[in-house]
Order: sequence, then C-alpha cells, then structure tokens
Amino acid sequence: STALELTGTDRIGLLSEVFAVLSDLQCSVADAKVWTHNGRIASLIHVKDSNSGARIEDVQLISVIEARLRNVLKGDNDIRMAVTHTERRLHQMMFADRDYERKPILESVTTNSPVVVTVQNWVERGYSVVNVQAKDRTKLLFDVVCTLTDMGYIVFHATVNTIGDRGYLEFYIRHQDGTPISSEAERQRVILCLEAAVKRRASEGVRLELSTSDRQGLLADVTRTFRENGLNVTRAEVSTMKETAQNVFYVTDVMGKPADGKIIESVREKIGLSYLRVKELPSLVYHKEGGERDEQAVGMAGTVLLSLGSMVRKNLYNLGLIRSYS
Repeated sequence: STALELTGTDRIGLLSEVFAVLSDLQCSVADAKVWTHNGRIASLIHVKDSNSGARIEDVQLISVIEARLRNVLKGDNDIRMAVTHTERRLHQMMFADRDYERKPILESVTTNSPVVVTVQNWVERGYSVVNVQAKDRTKLLFDVVCTLTDMGYIVFHATVNTIGDRGYLEFYIRHQDGTPISSEAERQRVILCLEAAVKRRASEGVRLELSTSDRQGLLADVTRTFRENGLNVTRAEVSTMKETAQNVFYVTDVMGKPADGKIIESVREKIGLSYLRVKELPSLVYHKEGGERDEQAVGMAGTVLLSLGSMVRKNLYNLGLIRSYS
C-alpha cells in the first residue's frame, strides 16, 4: 500500500472529509492511525487502488490526492507520501508540527490523571535526569524514549516502576556530543515535549469498535455519521483483515466532553448495532516492583531498562532508540 502522512488543524468532521475524498478518488484505506492533540491532527493512512488492490504509484494521481487533501485540511498543513514505522512517525510529525506549544481547543475529558515531568542536572556526573510520572498504559515507555531520541538525546541509564495505576520513569540523558541540558529554555522545552508525547496517545472519549465487511466508502460513511450526530473523533485505528474492517474510534461531543449515551445509541442504530459496539477502555495490568529504587537502576552506559526483558530492548534498538540491547 501507499502511505499518506497528514498534519493540520483539527476540526469536527475533518476525518470524515478526508475519507470522503479518498473514496471519491477510488482509494481504499488498508489501515490508518489518527492522533489529535492541542487542536492539531496527525494521521498515517495506508491506501491502495480500490479496483486493482495494488499500491498507488501513478504520479499524476498522487498529485491529485495531495491537492484534494490540502483543500480539505486548509491553511497550516502538510501532506506527503512516506513509508516508516507508523507510531514513531506520528510522534515525529506532531513534534515537527510543534503541537507541544499549542493550547487545547477542546476541553479534556481526562482531568484526574496529570502528567508530571521534571528535569534536573546531575552536575557531578554530567547527566540530565528526566523524571516522568503518568498514568500507566501500553507504550508509555515507547512514547517517551521516541521523543527523547528524536530531540537528539541519548539515554544512558533508566529505571521504571509502577505503583497502583501510575508509571514512574527516570532517564539519565546527554546530548549526542556528551553534554547535559544547558539552559532553562531547553529544560522547559523538554518538559513540554514529553508531556505532549504522553498525552498524544491518550484515549479520550467513548471507545467504539466497528467490525463489518469492508467496502468502498465505508470509512467515509461511518465518520460522516459521527459528524452529523455531533461526535468528534479524538483517535482512530483502522485495519482490514481478510475483507473485514476492524476499526476503533474514540469519540467525544463537539466540546470535547463525554458523548451523550443516547447519541451513541442513535449512531449505533444507524450504522448497525451488531457492527458498532461500545467498549470500555481496556483495563491496564499493573506490575508492582519490589525492592528499593537503587536496585532497579541500570548500570551499563548505552543500555536501557534491563528489567524489561530482551524483547523490549531489541525492539527499541531496531527502531534506533537505544545504543545497545545486549
């Protein structure tokens, strides 16, 4: 498939318009991931030709797709073709879009789980020490390490712990030239960027799962129904498995508040009660670590989080996020 990268100003119904354009141009969506944060949207959409099922390579058609999508996104936007690791690229796209400097345009549904980031210098050892406290969830570590790496920092040591539903991450970092963070402005930028990295993946709103036979225009129809009923998509994951669409949407009302249950049921009736189901947010599995903090510290420069196991370290290494995993 052909990968489309989109960033721009988020608004109600934007996703519906994007999928409508792709459907009109005979582009079938194989899979997609959509994040929103602070009034911005970033999406990686993998498309193929609806008729042949092949990747789209026609330069003229690609130009038409980009032009139509720019018209939909309006103003401050970026569209390009790319092939990369999807979730890491979403972080890079939003970082380049400077979402961390912007203010939210909608109210946040989750207000009781703050993200706390602190940055201090350990002068004697020449490290900057970054602490992140946030609600524990899948890929919390990945999101933080991706951002530190893309900002040009190297992680030399790290510890991770969970207490209840909170995750506690500590990183000892330096610039690539071996120096620590050197100014208050840089320290504040690291704090803002890591807060944004954690919040981008926040699953705000009601989780709706769609499972039905895939067809041309399905996503355009579903997201149009959301828009017409005042539902805002804050995050989406789209995939196709053997002609079956397996899609997940997180929705709020137009103000970013919890969606009304009656509206949700009305939307389900229009799309199909057996196809669109309301799911609770997945409960997290928490691992309580015993022992003192010092016992969890990683002692080998250039490695990270030995306590998490070789598979996690290998995956981070393959993504270029750490220097060694042995």
